[in-house]
Formats: sequence, structure tokens, C-alpha cells
Amino acid sequence: MTEPKQAWQLLDFEIVYDNPWIRVEEHRVVNPSGGRSLYGKVCFKNRAVGILALDTQRNLYLVGQHRYTLDEYSWELPMGGAPLEEEPLAAAQRELREETGISATHWAELMRLHTSNCVTDELGFVYLATGLSFGEPELEPTEDLAVRRLPLADAAAWVMDGRITDAISAAGILRLWNDRERLLN
Repeated sequence: MTEPKQAWQLLDFEIVYDNPWIRVEEHRVVNPSGGRSLYGKVCFKNRAVGILALDTQRNLYLVGQHRYTLDEYSWELPMGGAPLEEEPLAAAQRELREETGISATHWAELMRLHTSNCVTDELGFVYLATGLSFGEPELEPTEDLAVRRLPLADAAAWVMDGRITDAISAAGILRLWNDRERLLN
């Protein structure tokens, strides 16, 4: 199957906002129907990494925190940003250790995903970490996290009933739950 050619044509763009984490661009384009349009694009300066830290009893380790943008408390996978020049796996290992104090001897990339591809170019990676050892978290000054151990089956139920709403967490947990027999045996 061949993929259709690009239906959008970029005329020009300008940067309308820039900080250490994102850049917002306004694109002037010709849309698929031939008309001229404006399109906003959020360009991330990091890739997202989420970690399914799974112990030998099939418990996942989640982090809880208040998310400023939503004004809600959120339970989600340990995760963070991988600067574009850093290998995503190295960033995942660092983030897991920083947020939970957990290190792992075995790592496997489970999936790559785009979080909101209608307005952003963010690329996310989800890793399965096993062979866990436990230490103390190394939180950043802006972080106030709680760590919770939850059976994999319960984590999948939390996704399905809406207690876990973060997209990377939901996708990763459901992928692991769906493929658990193949991945964990």
C-alpha cells in the first residue's frame, strides 16, 4: 500500500513563542482543498519517555502529582523528557531513578507514539523495566511526587475507569496488559 503524498503545502512560518521546553510556530499553508489556512504547531525540545517499572510480582510503580496545566492530581508512569541529543533509553533510566529511586537491569522498548499529532510533533517512547532494585528518589526542586505500587491488573482497570488519563501512561499500561503473556513469560 502506498501512502498518499503530502496534501498540505507550507508557504512560510514564524515562531510566535519559545522557551526551554517548547516552540510554538504559526504556519501559513495551502490546505488539502487548495485554500490558504493558518496552522499552529507546538514543537517539543524533548522526547517523552515513560517507564513501566514491573517487579517480579507483576506490580507497576506509578507516580502521583498535581498537574498544573489540568489543575488535577494525576497517577501516571514515571516519565520525563529526553533532550533531543540524549538517547531516549538513557533518559528513561535517569527519570526512573530520579522519580522513584528504582533502577532496573533489563530494559525493552515497548512502543513509540505521538501524543497529540494534530497540533504537536511530540514523540514518546515507552519502556518496560524489569530486574528492579530500590533506592531513594532524587527529585528535582519542582517535583512533589508520591510513589505507589499497584498490580498490573489494577493499573489496567484504572486506565479503563478513568483514574489514569495520561495518554502515554494509558497506552503503555494497556499495551503491557494486552501482551502480558508474550512479554512476561
